[in-house]
Amino acid sequence: MAKPRARGEARFDGGEPLNPEQRDARGRAAESETGRSALRIGVLALQGDFRLHVQALERSGAEAVEVRKSEELADLDGLVIPGGESTTLLRLIDEGDFVHALEKFHAVGKPIFGTCAGLILLAREVQRPAQFSLGLIDAVVERNAYGRQRESFEARGAVALGGRTAPIEMVFIRAPRILSVGPEVETLATHAGDPVMARQGAVLAATFHPELTDDLTVHRYFCDLVRRARARTT
Repeated sequence: MAKPRARGEARFDGGEPLNPEQRDARGRAAESETGRSALRIGVLALQGDFRLHVQALERSGAEAVEVRKSEELADLDGLVIPGGESTTLLRLIDEGDFVHALEKFHAVGKPIFGTCAGLILLAREVQRPAQFSLGLIDAVVERNAYGRQRESFEARGAVALGGRTAPIEMVFIRAPRILSVGPEVETLATHAGDPVMARQGAVLAATFHPELTDDLTVHRYFCDLVRRARARTT
């Protein structure tokens, strides 16, 4: 089983994080290879594991941008909302006037990927306790359903992406549980009979933390969603 990275550990292919010059060089290389600008994917950087998502996206070939202001969403092709503490995330999103900007981002068909607390924010309904959510994926979720921090665990499973099934490492940390999904939601992975990764249109959501392993399967799949969404609008 792949060893998960510690929260906040910033690594890139076994080395140091990319500095701005390296990120620019990576973007130029991607542009040279494709004849188009690299995918520009934001990671909401208000709290949580945003740096690990940045590195996973960069390793997947995207230009990753840390997003701290709602107006920064306008120049992005896609967005990741990382894990963290959901009530804190809600407060910071409200203070930063992100709600309308996120709804607009979704309305124009730009993909959003929420992990753990990010999933809670995207869900149609949140239980135990109830709290505000954006309702961008037709799912009912229960907060901290797998227990406290000490009950965190790893599991090996399979995910169905793009017509094929791939093995995947899943790290659950104070994870929510998806209690139910609507008819337009596709379940991509399960654990112990519960959905743990799902998609509805341009919205992808997972109860686990793909950024805490070296497996890029999920981030590469999200990059592909973003690439196809951008192609439809250009």
